[in-house]
Amino acid sequence: NFTWWVNQKDHNGNNVFAGGFLGLDNIGIFDRSSPLPTGGNLEQSDGTSWMAMYSLNMLGMALELAQENPVYEDIASKFFEHFLSIAEAMHRMGDDGLWDEQDGFYYDVIELPNGERFPLRVRSMVGLIPLFAVETLEPHVLARFPGFAKRLQWFFDYRPERSLRVLTSQSEMDSPDMRRLFSVLTPRRLVRLLGRMLDESEFLSPYGIRSLSKAHGQEPFRLQVGKTPYEVTYDPADSTSGMFGGNSNWRGPVWFPLNFLIIEALQKFHHFFGDTLKVEYPTGSGHELPLWEVAEALEQRLISLFLPSDGIRPADGQHPIFAQPGWREHILFYEYFDGDTGRGLGASHQSGWTSLVAKLIHQWGRYGARGQRP
Repeated sequence: NFTWWVNQKDHNGNNVFAGGFLGLDNIGIFDRSSPLPTGGNLEQSDGTSWMAMYSLNMLGMALELAQENPVYEDIASKFFEHFLSIAEAMHRMGDDGLWDEQDGFYYDVIELPNGERFPLRVRSMVGLIPLFAVETLEPHVLARFPGFAKRLQWFFDYRPERSLRVLTSQSEMDSPDMRRLFSVLTPRRLVRLLGRMLDESEFLSPYGIRSLSKAHGQEPFRLQVGKTPYEVTYDPADSTSGMFGGNSNWRGPVWFPLNFLIIEALQKFHHFFGDTLKVEYPTGSGHELPLWEVAEALEQRLISLFLPSDGIRPADGQHPIFAQPGWREHILFYEYFDGDTGRGLGASHQSGWTSLVAKLIHQWGRYGARGQRP
Protein backbone atom coordinates (compact mmCIF):
# COMPACT_ATOMS: atom_id res chain seq x y z
CA ASN A 1 0.00 0.00 0.00
CA PHE A 2 2.83 2.40 0.82
CA THR A 3 4.48 1.63 -2.52
CA TRP A 4 1.17 2.22 -4.32
CA TRP A 5 1.03 5.73 -2.83
CA VAL A 6 4.62 6.42 -3.82
CA ASN A 7 4.04 5.21 -7.39
CA GLN A 8 0.52 6.51 -8.02
CA LYS A 9 -0.04 9.67 -5.99
CA ASP A 10 3.23 11.59 -6.41
CA HIS A 11 2.46 13.12 -9.80
CA ASN A 12 5.72 15.02 -10.21
CA GLY A 13 8.02 12.53 -8.50
CA ASN A 14 8.96 15.17 -5.91
CA ASN A 15 7.69 13.46 -2.72
CA VAL A 16 4.63 15.74 -2.51
CA PHE A 17 1.37 13.82 -2.68
CA ALA A 18 -2.22 14.31 -3.82
CA GLY A 19 -4.38 11.41 -2.72
CA GLY A 20 -7.86 12.57 -3.64
CA PHE A 21 -10.21 13.66 -0.89
CA LEU A 22 -8.66 11.37 1.78
CA GLY A 23 -11.98 10.99 3.59
CA LEU A 24 -12.25 14.68 4.38
CA ASP A 25 -15.13 15.10 1.93
CA ASN A 26 -15.86 18.80 1.37
CA ILE A 27 -12.91 20.28 3.26
CA GLY A 28 -11.38 21.74 0.08
CA ILE A 29 -12.68 24.47 -2.18
CA PHE A 30 -12.78 21.92 -5.05
CA ASP A 31 -13.79 18.28 -5.25
CA ARG A 32 -10.34 16.86 -4.67
CA SER A 33 -11.23 13.52 -6.28
CA SER A 34 -11.88 15.20 -9.65
CA PRO A 35 -9.63 17.03 -12.11
CA LEU A 36 -8.99 20.61 -11.03
CA PRO A 37 -11.05 23.27 -12.84
CA THR A 38 -7.81 25.27 -13.06
CA GLY A 39 -5.91 22.38 -14.64
CA GLY A 40 -2.61 21.26 -13.19
CA ASN A 41 -2.08 19.41 -9.91
CA LEU A 42 -3.03 19.89 -6.28
CA GLU A 43 -0.14 19.46 -3.86
CA GLN A 44 -1.83 18.42 -0.65
CA SER A 45 -0.72 19.35 2.82
CA ASP A 46 -2.73 16.50 4.29
CA GLY A 47 -1.83 13.88 1.66
CA THR A 48 1.87 14.65 2.02
CA SER A 49 1.68 14.75 5.80
CA TRP A 50 -0.14 11.41 5.87
CA MET A 51 2.74 9.92 3.88
CA ALA A 52 5.31 11.38 6.28
CA MET A 53 3.31 9.91 9.17
CA TYR A 54 2.96 6.63 7.27
CA SER A 55 6.75 6.48 6.85
CA LEU A 56 7.26 6.90 10.59
CA ASN A 57 4.61 4.26 11.34
CA MET A 58 6.38 1.81 9.04
CA LEU A 59 9.75 2.76 10.54
CA GLY A 60 8.46 1.91 14.02
CA MET A 61 7.01 -1.39 12.82
CA ALA A 62 10.25 -2.32 11.06
CA LEU A 63 12.34 -1.68 14.18
CA GLU A 64 9.91 -3.78 16.21
CA LEU A 65 10.17 -6.66 13.73
CA ALA A 66 13.95 -6.26 13.55
CA GLN A 67 14.18 -7.48 17.14
CA GLU A 68 13.38 -10.95 15.79
CA ASN A 69 14.51 -10.72 12.15
CA PRO A 70 17.59 -8.60 11.25
CA VAL A 71 16.45 -8.04 7.66
CA TYR A 72 13.98 -5.42 8.92
CA GLU A 73 16.79 -3.13 10.08
CA ASP A 74 17.54 -2.21 6.46
CA ILE A 75 13.82 -1.72 5.84
CA ALA A 76 13.72 0.70 8.80
CA SER A 77 16.49 2.71 7.12
CA LYS A 78 14.43 2.80 3.92
CA PHE A 79 11.42 4.31 5.68
CA PHE A 80 13.63 6.75 7.60
CA GLU A 81 14.94 8.05 4.27
CA HIS A 82 11.41 8.24 2.87
CA PHE A 83 10.39 10.38 5.84
CA LEU A 84 13.31 12.76 5.40
CA SER A 85 12.62 13.11 1.66
CA ILE A 86 8.93 13.88 2.22
CA ALA A 87 9.55 16.30 5.10
CA GLU A 88 12.18 18.15 3.08
CA ALA A 89 9.92 18.32 0.01
CA MET A 90 7.10 19.90 2.03
CA HIS A 91 9.37 22.87 2.71
CA ARG A 92 11.54 22.92 -0.41
CA MET A 93 9.24 24.09 -3.20
CA GLY A 94 8.96 27.80 -3.92
CA ASP A 95 9.83 29.93 -0.89
CA ASP A 96 8.58 27.71 1.92
CA GLY A 97 6.84 24.85 0.11
CA LEU A 98 3.48 24.07 1.69
CA TRP A 99 4.32 26.20 4.74
CA ASP A 100 3.17 29.83 4.71
CA GLU A 101 5.52 31.90 6.84
CA GLN A 102 3.24 34.92 6.92
CA ASP A 103 0.25 32.98 8.27
CA GLY A 104 2.16 30.36 10.24
CA PHE A 105 0.15 27.59 8.61
CA TYR A 106 0.29 24.82 5.99
CA TYR A 107 -1.86 25.12 2.87
CA ASP A 108 -2.65 23.01 -0.17
CA VAL A 109 -0.91 24.42 -3.23
CA ILE A 110 -2.10 24.40 -6.85
CA GLU A 111 0.52 23.95 -9.53
CA LEU A 112 -0.88 25.25 -12.82
CA PRO A 113 0.03 23.72 -16.21
CA ASN A 114 2.42 26.64 -16.85
CA GLY A 115 4.35 25.88 -13.66
CA GLU A 116 2.90 28.76 -11.64
CA ARG A 117 2.09 27.82 -8.05
CA PHE A 118 -0.22 29.45 -5.53
CA PRO A 119 -1.55 28.40 -2.10
CA LEU A 120 -5.22 27.85 -1.30
CA ARG A 121 -5.36 29.91 1.89
CA VAL A 122 -8.10 27.94 3.58
CA ARG A 123 -7.26 27.44 7.24
CA SER A 124 -8.60 23.93 7.67
CA MET A 125 -7.64 20.61 9.20
CA VAL A 126 -5.37 19.91 6.21
CA GLY A 127 -2.95 22.44 7.69
CA LEU A 128 -2.94 20.75 11.11
CA ILE A 129 -2.26 17.21 9.87
CA PRO A 130 1.53 17.90 9.63
CA LEU A 131 1.42 17.65 13.44
CA PHE A 132 0.78 13.92 13.12
CA ALA A 133 4.11 13.15 11.45
CA VAL A 134 6.02 12.83 14.72
CA GLU A 135 7.78 10.00 16.50
CA THR A 136 10.40 9.63 19.20
CA LEU A 137 13.26 7.15 19.17
CA GLU A 138 14.74 5.98 22.45
CA PRO A 139 18.51 5.60 23.04
CA HIS A 140 18.28 1.85 23.70
CA VAL A 141 16.74 1.35 20.25
CA LEU A 142 19.71 2.95 18.51
CA ALA A 143 22.06 0.92 20.69
CA ARG A 144 20.33 -2.28 19.61
CA PHE A 145 20.47 -1.50 15.89
CA PRO A 146 23.97 -0.21 15.04
CA GLY A 147 23.31 -0.39 11.28
CA PHE A 148 20.30 1.89 11.54
CA ALA A 149 22.18 4.20 13.95
CA LYS A 150 25.06 4.41 11.45
CA ARG A 151 22.66 5.39 8.67
CA LEU A 152 21.10 8.03 10.90
CA GLN A 153 24.54 9.45 11.69
CA TRP A 154 25.44 9.50 7.98
CA PHE A 155 22.63 11.96 7.37
CA PHE A 156 23.85 14.17 10.19
CA ASP A 157 27.35 14.15 8.68
CA TYR A 158 26.63 14.40 4.95
CA ARG A 159 23.05 15.64 4.53
CA PRO A 160 22.67 18.20 7.32
CA GLU A 161 19.94 20.05 5.37
CA ARG A 162 17.76 16.93 5.54
CA SER A 163 18.58 16.07 9.14
CA LEU A 164 16.85 19.29 10.26
CA ARG A 165 13.78 17.06 10.66
CA VAL A 166 15.53 15.01 13.35
CA LEU A 167 16.06 16.70 16.70
CA THR A 168 18.20 15.45 19.56
CA SER A 169 17.69 15.87 23.27
CA GLN A 170 21.31 16.92 23.75
CA SER A 171 23.69 19.16 21.85
CA GLU A 172 26.16 16.38 20.97
CA MET A 173 24.83 14.93 17.73
CA ASP A 174 26.97 11.75 17.92
CA SER A 175 26.11 10.77 21.49
CA PRO A 176 24.21 7.45 21.68
CA ASP A 177 22.61 8.38 25.02
CA MET A 178 19.89 10.64 23.77
CA ARG A 179 16.31 10.53 22.67
CA ARG A 180 15.60 11.66 19.12
CA LEU A 181 12.52 13.27 17.64
CA PHE A 182 11.41 12.80 14.05
CA SER A 183 9.01 15.56 13.04
CA VAL A 184 7.92 17.48 9.97
CA LEU A 185 7.74 20.59 12.17
CA THR A 186 10.64 22.52 13.60
CA PRO A 187 10.03 23.79 17.18
CA ARG A 188 9.39 27.35 15.94
CA ARG A 189 6.84 26.23 13.38
CA LEU A 190 5.23 23.91 15.93
CA VAL A 191 4.62 26.84 18.26
CA ARG A 192 3.26 29.02 15.46
CA LEU A 193 0.93 26.30 14.20
CA LEU A 194 -0.37 25.61 17.71
CA GLY A 195 -0.99 29.34 18.07
CA ARG A 196 -3.58 29.00 15.29
CA MET A 197 -4.99 25.70 16.52
CA LEU A 198 -5.48 26.84 20.13
CA ASP A 199 -7.15 30.14 19.21
CA GLU A 200 -10.82 30.15 20.25
CA SER A 201 -11.62 32.51 17.39
CA GLU A 202 -10.22 29.91 14.97
CA PHE A 203 -9.94 26.16 15.66
CA LEU A 204 -10.42 25.75 19.42
CA SER A 205 -14.09 25.14 20.22
CA PRO A 206 -15.55 24.36 23.66
CA TYR A 207 -15.70 20.71 22.51
CA GLY A 208 -12.40 20.12 20.72
CA ILE A 209 -10.62 21.24 17.56
CA ARG A 210 -12.81 22.36 14.66
CA SER A 211 -12.15 21.08 11.16
CA LEU A 212 -12.17 24.64 9.76
CA SER A 213 -11.21 27.95 11.31
CA LYS A 214 -14.18 29.87 12.69
CA ALA A 215 -12.56 32.98 11.20
CA HIS A 216 -13.88 31.88 7.80
CA GLY A 217 -17.37 32.66 9.06
CA GLN A 218 -16.55 36.35 8.76
CA GLU A 219 -13.93 35.92 6.05
CA PRO A 220 -14.96 33.17 3.60
CA PHE A 221 -12.27 31.98 1.21
CA ARG A 222 -13.30 32.78 -2.36
CA LEU A 223 -11.74 31.93 -5.70
CA GLN A 224 -12.97 32.73 -9.19
CA VAL A 225 -12.06 30.23 -11.91
CA GLY A 226 -13.23 31.53 -15.26
CA LYS A 227 -16.89 32.41 -14.74
CA THR A 228 -17.37 30.01 -11.83
CA PRO A 229 -17.08 31.27 -8.24
CA TYR A 230 -15.92 28.90 -5.48
CA GLU A 231 -16.23 29.51 -1.75
CA VAL A 232 -15.41 27.93 1.60
CA THR A 233 -17.17 29.36 4.64
CA TYR A 234 -17.45 28.22 8.25
CA ASP A 235 -20.38 25.82 8.70
CA PRO A 236 -20.28 24.45 12.26
CA ALA A 237 -23.07 21.89 11.82
CA ASP A 238 -24.61 20.17 8.78
CA SER A 239 -23.12 20.70 5.35
CA THR A 240 -24.44 23.55 3.24
CA SER A 241 -22.38 22.26 0.31
CA GLY A 242 -23.63 19.64 -2.13
CA MET A 243 -20.13 18.22 -2.55
CA PHE A 244 -20.08 14.42 -2.02
CA GLY A 245 -23.85 14.53 -1.65
CA GLY A 246 -23.66 16.91 1.30
CA ASN A 247 -23.97 14.01 3.75
CA SER A 248 -21.02 15.00 5.94
CA ASN A 249 -19.24 18.24 6.68
CA TRP A 250 -15.60 19.14 7.27
CA ARG A 251 -16.09 22.91 7.20
CA GLY A 252 -16.42 23.53 10.93
CA PRO A 253 -17.58 20.55 13.00
CA VAL A 254 -15.44 18.65 15.51
CA TRP A 255 -14.42 15.19 14.31
CA PHE A 256 -13.21 12.68 16.88
CA PRO A 257 -10.60 10.71 14.87
CA LEU A 258 -8.41 13.70 14.07
CA ASN A 259 -8.86 15.22 17.52
CA PHE A 260 -7.62 11.93 18.95
CA LEU A 261 -4.55 12.06 16.70
CA ILE A 262 -3.91 15.70 17.68
CA ILE A 263 -3.85 14.67 21.35
CA GLU A 264 -1.48 11.78 20.66
CA ALA A 265 0.83 14.07 18.65
CA LEU A 266 0.98 16.63 21.47
CA GLN A 267 1.84 13.84 23.91
CA LYS A 268 4.67 12.65 21.65
CA PHE A 269 6.07 16.16 21.38
CA HIS A 270 5.93 16.50 25.16
CA HIS A 271 7.72 13.16 25.54
CA PHE A 272 10.66 14.80 23.78
CA PHE A 273 10.53 18.44 24.93
CA GLY A 274 9.12 17.93 28.43
CA ASP A 275 8.09 21.11 30.19
CA THR A 276 10.73 23.17 28.37
CA LEU A 277 8.30 23.91 25.53
CA LYS A 278 5.13 25.75 26.52
CA VAL A 279 2.42 27.42 24.48
CA GLU A 280 -0.43 29.77 25.28
CA TYR A 281 -3.67 27.98 26.06
CA PRO A 282 -5.95 29.38 24.82
CA THR A 283 -4.02 31.60 22.42
CA GLY A 284 -4.02 35.19 23.62
CA SER A 285 -4.79 34.27 27.24
CA GLY A 286 -1.24 34.82 28.48
CA HIS A 287 -1.54 31.44 30.23
CA GLU A 288 1.17 29.01 29.10
CA LEU A 289 1.05 25.24 29.50
CA PRO A 290 3.37 22.34 28.62
CA LEU A 291 2.10 20.26 25.71
CA TRP A 292 1.02 17.37 27.95
CA GLU A 293 -1.31 19.70 29.84
CA VAL A 294 -2.63 21.14 26.57
CA ALA A 295 -3.43 17.58 25.49
CA GLU A 296 -5.23 16.99 28.79
CA ALA A 297 -7.25 20.17 28.34
CA LEU A 298 -8.32 19.03 24.87
CA GLU A 299 -9.28 15.64 26.31
CA GLN A 300 -11.56 17.36 28.81
CA ARG A 301 -13.27 19.36 26.07
CA LEU A 302 -13.96 16.22 24.07
CA ILE A 303 -15.12 14.26 27.13
CA SER A 304 -17.50 17.09 28.03
CA LEU A 305 -19.55 16.25 24.92
CA PHE A 306 -20.85 13.24 26.85
CA LEU A 307 -21.21 14.74 30.36
CA PRO A 308 -24.74 15.83 31.33
CA SER A 309 -25.22 19.57 31.70
CA ASP A 310 -28.60 20.50 33.18
CA GLY A 311 -29.58 16.88 32.62
CA ILE A 312 -28.72 16.78 28.90
CA ARG A 313 -25.41 15.86 27.31
CA PRO A 314 -24.17 18.48 24.79
CA ALA A 315 -23.89 15.73 22.15
CA ASP A 316 -27.64 15.10 22.44
CA GLY A 317 -28.51 18.71 21.68
CA GLN A 318 -31.60 20.15 23.33
CA HIS A 319 -33.77 17.06 22.93
CA PRO A 320 -35.68 16.59 26.24
CA ILE A 321 -36.28 12.90 25.53
CA PHE A 322 -32.60 12.14 26.17
CA ALA A 323 -32.93 13.41 29.74
CA GLN A 324 -35.70 10.93 30.53
CA PRO A 325 -35.20 7.58 32.28
CA GLY A 326 -34.70 4.82 29.75
CA TRP A 327 -32.95 7.20 27.38
CA ARG A 328 -30.37 9.18 29.33
CA GLU A 329 -27.92 6.31 29.83
CA HIS A 330 -28.12 5.13 26.21
CA ILE A 331 -25.30 7.22 24.80
CA LEU A 332 -25.10 7.73 21.03
CA PHE A 333 -21.74 7.93 19.26
CA TYR A 334 -22.35 10.59 16.65
CA GLU A 335 -20.26 10.90 13.50
CA TYR A 336 -19.22 14.51 14.17
CA PHE A 337 -20.26 17.42 16.40
CA ASP A 338 -21.36 21.03 15.98
CA GLY A 339 -18.26 23.20 16.25
CA ASP A 340 -20.08 25.70 18.47
CA THR A 341 -22.68 23.78 20.51
CA GLY A 342 -21.33 20.23 20.51
CA ARG A 343 -24.60 18.81 19.16
CA GLY A 344 -24.12 15.37 17.59
CA LEU A 345 -24.56 15.16 13.81
CA GLY A 346 -24.39 12.63 11.02
CA ALA A 347 -24.55 8.92 11.80
CA SER A 348 -25.57 8.25 15.41
CA HIS A 349 -23.76 4.91 15.87
CA GLN A 350 -20.27 5.82 14.71
CA SER A 351 -18.65 3.70 17.42
CA GLY A 352 -15.74 2.96 15.09
CA TRP A 353 -14.19 6.27 16.07
CA THR A 354 -16.31 8.37 18.42
CA SER A 355 -16.10 5.69 21.11
CA LEU A 356 -12.42 6.64 21.34
CA VAL A 357 -13.76 8.89 24.08
CA ALA A 358 -13.46 5.81 26.32
CA LYS A 359 -9.68 5.89 25.83
CA LEU A 360 -9.61 9.58 26.71
CA ILE A 361 -11.70 9.00 29.86
CA HIS A 362 -9.41 6.15 30.90
CA GLN A 363 -6.28 8.23 30.36
CA TRP A 364 -7.74 11.23 32.17
CA GLY A 365 -8.73 9.05 35.10
CA ARG A 366 -5.33 7.43 35.26
CA TYR A 367 -3.21 10.58 34.95
CA GLY A 368 -5.01 13.92 34.69
CA ALA A 369 -7.44 13.44 37.56
CA ARG A 370 -4.52 12.45 39.79
CA GLY A 371 -2.19 15.19 38.63
CA GLN A 372 0.22 12.58 37.27
CA ARG A 373 2.01 11.88 33.99
CA PRO A 374 3.23 8.66 32.40
